[in-house]
Amino acid sequence: MAGHSSRTTRRRGNAKQEGGGKARVEGGGRRGDGADPHAPASKKGATKNRWKSMKTRTISTVLMIGGFLGIIYMGHVYLAAMIVAIQMVMVNELFTFARKKAVYQEKEIPVSNLLQWYFFGVACFFVYGRFLNHNLMWTIREENHRKGAVGQFLLPLASWMLGHHGLCSYLLYITGFVLFTLSLKRGTLLYQFGQFAWTHMILFVVFTQSSFFVSNIFSGILWFLLPCAFVIVNDIMAYLSGFFFGRTPLIDLSPKKTWEGFIGALISTMMISFFMSKWMAQYDWMICPREDLSSGWITCDPDPVFLPAEYPLPQMLVQCISQLDGLVPQWVPRKTLTVLPIQLHAVVLAAFASIIAPFGGFFASGFKRAFKIKDFGDSIPGHGGLTDRMDCQCVMALFSYMYYHNFVSVGKDAVSSLLSAFMNLEQGEQFELFTVLKKQMHGTGLCD
Repeated sequence: MAGHSSRTTRRRGNAKQEGGGKARVEGGGRRGDGADPHAPASKKGATKNRWKSMKTRTISTVLMIGGFLGIIYMGHVYLAAMIVAIQMVMVNELFTFARKKAVYQEKEIPVSNLLQWYFFGVACFFVYGRFLNHNLMWTIREENHRKGAVGQFLLPLASWMLGHHGLCSYLLYITGFVLFTLSLKRGTLLYQFGQFAWTHMILFVVFTQSSFFVSNIFSGILWFLLPCAFVIVNDIMAYLSGFFFGRTPLIDLSPKKTWEGFIGALISTMMISFFMSKWMAQYDWMICPREDLSSGWITCDPDPVFLPAEYPLPQMLVQCISQLDGLVPQWVPRKTLTVLPIQLHAVVLAAFASIIAPFGGFFASGFKRAFKIKDFGDSIPGHGGLTDRMDCQCVMALFSYMYYHNFVSVGKDAVSSLLSAFMNLEQGEQFELFTVLKKQMHGTGLCD
């Protein structure tokens, strides 16, 4: 019995081995033929998701570009309203991000969220009220003379608040400060002061810088559109240059950024800016400043910055060209270069967009890495949040404003500031100033 049992056991073992070998061979044959039901399905699913993501990104991109072009056609006021709307979305994304780590405490402090938006409103009044006070006070004062409830109450109130803009801004802010102090509760002090600090940082770093876009828009849409376009062009050219030539890492915060992409984007953006600015300078809609809050078609005499000017070439270059005169093409200038001044300004703006503005993106990348997040929000399907798309633009907005007012619009700013100060005076003070100026001009012989 024992022998029979052992033989039976061996036969069964051999049968199992043969069956297992057969199964392995058949299984190997199935895998070799690609018949595994799991791997192909997962691969197909990943491919499908990639195409779905690409479709979402493409649709949202087309809609954004179409909407942006439509708003540009509508004019200065609508562009400014678009900037304010973008700021509200960005601030909402960052306020939400700041509260994420303490959601459970937010239910205990309902006033915290309201105070954040109150301070946003105060910041809007301070920044945009200052802009209206310096640039559009003449329009507001003219509206005061109109009939109707709006002309008799709201506009005089707005005129008075803008005339005392600094005082009103301070009183609005200090009111928020008092409300915040009254809302402090034991057990949540650290959270509340953290939100207070987050709010001020967000408004200073993001809102204040991006607000200068509005001033650029009213100086002429070109002064808003060119800096924005240069940031986008630089981003595209950095990707292409890095893709084809990238070898040397640029910064640890963004491992995919390379020196080759950085330098290639700098050269490409500066070259494109030279021709893009000349093309935009042909259109009144782009170059004319808006001095009121209307939205009608606008024409103007081109500023000298948009008219051709001759610039002498360096003497050494002139000598080289003269010595190689037979080899140098006829279209190459010999002694002077005739270009639009805006083309030279555009090259400077493009250089800043290529060298400095990307650090806004590097800063945002480091910030997101520190908090282990991919995007600041999901406002744009397939792209993340608006803040993720505007990090470099915020840096560019302030520089383009400073550059314009320091190197392009020097004399005009002085006249605008004097006119704004004159409009803030009472009628008696305006007449007294007029009398003094008239006497002064008679004394210097400027008028009879």
